[in-house]
Amino acid sequence: MAIKAPKGTKDVLPQEIYKWQYIEKEWAKICDEYGFKEMRTPTFEATELFNRGIGDTTDVVQKEMYTFEDMGHRSITLKPEGTSPAVRAFIESNQYAETQPTKYYYSTSCFRYEKPQAGRLREFHQFGIENFGTNSMLADAEVIALGYDFLNRMGVSDIELHISSVGCRECRPLHRKALQEFLKPKYDQLCDTCKSRFDKNPMRILDCKSEVCHELVQGAPMMLDYLCDDCKKDMEELMKHLDAMGIKYVVDPTIVRGLDYYTKTAFEFITTKIGAQGTVCGGGRYDHLIEEIGGPDMPGVGFGLGKERLILLMEANGSDFGGTTGPDLFIAWIGDDSKEYAIKLLHELRNQGVKAEIDTKERNLKGQMKYANKLGARYTCVIGEDEVKSGELTLKNMQTSEQTKVRREELTNAL
Repeated sequence: MAIKAPKGTKDVLPQEIYKWQYIEKEWAKICDEYGFKEMRTPTFEATELFNRGIGDTTDVVQKEMYTFEDMGHRSITLKPEGTSPAVRAFIESNQYAETQPTKYYYSTSCFRYEKPQAGRLREFHQFGIENFGTNSMLADAEVIALGYDFLNRMGVSDIELHISSVGCRECRPLHRKALQEFLKPKYDQLCDTCKSRFDKNPMRILDCKSEVCHELVQGAPMMLDYLCDDCKKDMEELMKHLDAMGIKYVVDPTIVRGLDYYTKTAFEFITTKIGAQGTVCGGGRYDHLIEEIGGPDMPGVGFGLGKERLILLMEANGSDFGGTTGPDLFIAWIGDDSKEYAIKLLHELRNQGVKAEIDTKERNLKGQMKYANKLGARYTCVIGEDEVKSGELTLKNMQTSEQTKVRREELTNAL
């Protein structure tokens, strides 16, 4: 029996990879324009990083992490999200001692053991940005604007920006108490996971995936009604900045986010274009995560954007992902002498930056031309005895069938 890829993972083959390469190139471009610099962190980290950073009442930590013991008897976890590793690297490299803010972007694999679904596999891929070192809502607005602009550049539609606030250490206890009082008569009906959250972090119950719990929290007190003056001011400031940039949004009191480290700003870009309502991009502010992981008292804000969901959304919108990926020129030949000429020409063109191809299976001319068609070559030329002697080549446009005579030394410019 043939060995198959593990459940929840997917191979990305050449006929699909151009889509990934296109969005990754555009992602790096917009991050550079916004002043974010690339960072790369390891695929696995010490398990404690996620227990402390994400929070032990989250689904991610309780149910979804790929955790194992290595040969040195250390508990290791494949990273389920990108922010905690970015914070760990920021602290370990002493970047907090430099002039702030520090602005990172990354493109990474993440791993969560959950039921595979459209746009979300057990190994999934994320773009992310983080801005460390500033309390200003200008940073939150900039982060949201980058996500908004990137999705627009990718040509997505039917997407809404939802914003909210999940409060701070001052106002959360008031909401927690009100929520616990609301849920206390329903405690016995909660799932076991939510019962364990009741004392530690009852806000997580609002985000439970259980249908029963979802019904039980209908009409529950919302964090937006309990915000302190400081959190209200920051929320109003953020909305003012978004209004100034012309970015439309919906204030959504139901946003909780799936990770415990969020404070104040929380936001999601939501779509219904790829089936069930789904979050394509989500993030917010985390003012205590750096300190909780072992660094100084320093705030942060950022987001994660799922590559698989973005690609599905772009496909649903008819994106061409940057157009053709075929070679600029396919070189065919007739006869052994012509073959050596074609090989030399191929090598020279590649060294001049031309995407050129040749048939390494050495089919007859008809087979070579069928292969050129399959590759999606923009142009073809056939090398025969006459071309070798004269140095004049015939370029054929594979879209229009138009043919043009070109001298060998003019070929690169002609292409």
